[in-house]
Amino acid sequence: MASAGLAAAWVGTACQQSDAVAHISGGFTGSDLARGHGLRDALRSGKPWPAPSRIVRTDVVIAGGGIAGLAAARALRQQGVEDFALLELEDTAGGNSRAAVLGGMACPQGAHYLPVPGPGAPEVQDLLEELGLRQRVAGRWQYDERSLCHSPQERLFFQGHWQEGLLPLQGVTAATLAQYRRFAELVERARSAAQWLLPMQNRPMAQVQSALVAITFIAYLNQNGLTDPHLRWYLDYCCRDDYGAGLDTVSAWAGLHYFASRHGFHVPGHDAADATEREGVLTWPEGNAWLSRRLAEPCGARVHTGRVVVRIANTRTGVEVDALDTASQTLERWVARRAVVALPLLVAARVVHTTPDFVREAAQSTVYAPWLVANLQLAQPLNDRPGAAPAWDNVLYGTASLGYVDAMHQSLHPAPGPTVLTHYRAVGCGGGADGLGGIGALTAGRQQLWERPWTVWRDEILAELSLAHPDIRAKTQHLALTRYGHAMAVPVPRTSGSMGLSPAWNVRQQLSKSEHYPQRPVPQWGHLRFAHSDWAGYSVFEEAFALGHAAGGERL
Repeated sequence: MASAGLAAAWVGTACQQSDAVAHISGGFTGSDLARGHGLRDALRSGKPWPAPSRIVRTDVVIAGGGIAGLAAARALRQQGVEDFALLELEDTAGGNSRAAVLGGMACPQGAHYLPVPGPGAPEVQDLLEELGLRQRVAGRWQYDERSLCHSPQERLFFQGHWQEGLLPLQGVTAATLAQYRRFAELVERARSAAQWLLPMQNRPMAQVQSALVAITFIAYLNQNGLTDPHLRWYLDYCCRDDYGAGLDTVSAWAGLHYFASRHGFHVPGHDAADATEREGVLTWPEGNAWLSRRLAEPCGARVHTGRVVVRIANTRTGVEVDALDTASQTLERWVARRAVVALPLLVAARVVHTTPDFVREAAQSTVYAPWLVANLQLAQPLNDRPGAAPAWDNVLYGTASLGYVDAMHQSLHPAPGPTVLTHYRAVGCGGGADGLGGIGALTAGRQQLWERPWTVWRDEILAELSLAHPDIRAKTQHLALTRYGHAMAVPVPRTSGSMGLSPAWNVRQQLSKSEHYPQRPVPQWGHLRFAHSDWAGYSVFEEAFALGHAAGGERL
């Protein structure tokens, strides 16, 4: 939990309303919340939609242009299907993987990195090879060094100093280090007892994993006597970073999966393998928008942005998809042989005509995390507190946010200069070592995200960052905030003992184009195939891409 001194300093700084910020322009950008809310309100009213002003025929319609929808489009092109249309709500495709430009510098508006994929994600591996990021050299796979995160990668502002890495280390007690080592042992024990794959994609779970799905992560820590506040703060940070919710909200399976499916958990100075924990991250100045743009570019004019999908219906011979064109304010009907519904579950359950029970039940069981992403354009480099050098990922201990990444970190400029800091906050999560917040806090945070003026967020963000950078107000020129009311599905505990949300009787096991791809379960209903990371029960690139690839690659 944040110390009393730190909390008092933050509150005291946040209360300073002066001319220090008068020069900072800004506002909300990126996502048009009014479009989504307009759809919600129209559906709640029960009023019929007007007759379509035009009818367009195509072979396949993809509803949703996030990573799953773009992966489905790529799979269609791979099998020679060029007659398709992708309908996207926003003005650019990419979902949570979009970007902006401030002062000539690209910066992410959402997801900002991709871990180097393991053997369980051959679809993602092949995508990276196709994009020139992965190649075999002398019999070994190598990744483009320009896209691998440059060093130093991470640092933590802790007890008034910057330290390398995000696990609190400076001045911690022997008891704290012992709890670090104990958790590392538990992670290794879990890795020995079962496979921890990414993506999971509804794979059968070992008994130990099913038991972990049913309880919260904080309950698991309590069962194992892991009560150290520094360890709990770090694990809470990891959960908020990947899942948008804290220890008391995510399942124990999710808390362990964060480490067991990737780099494990290592205690610096006490583990010979500790250097591996921060390796293998791909990132770009614009974040994962680098990937989404390259997925969208080959689709060309087949991507139709500014389309609010209001109805998806099976017909005897195919599907009908009605979408509102926000530019002309007219309704258009797309008639196709089949459709890939790459929409969040809360949207799919509303727009699919005569919604099947399994979709409705999956939507009702999905908890969403609200997010705020703030891009701060700086005219000059910041002065630094003592300690570790500026890094790509910079986190402040005990605060409500997830810290910031530096958009210019991947550049090869020899001297620091103007940059953009991308600040992340999983709204509704307090960032305390006890992880307290829960589902109710996420709901309240979503309302807060919608109602609060941008200037309130500005003042909170600058007050927090001033703890480590006292000169940040003077050097910030512009602040652009992107709101995500339902940014990602939270992997909450489930009594079913499974992370996947699609029942077996509505799933087709799809073997993708090449036999080296594993079978992926594709939720289906009539001529509809569903593809979104929500179906996995948690939101990461690998899950969205694998399911989209499988749904788009299926031929009827």
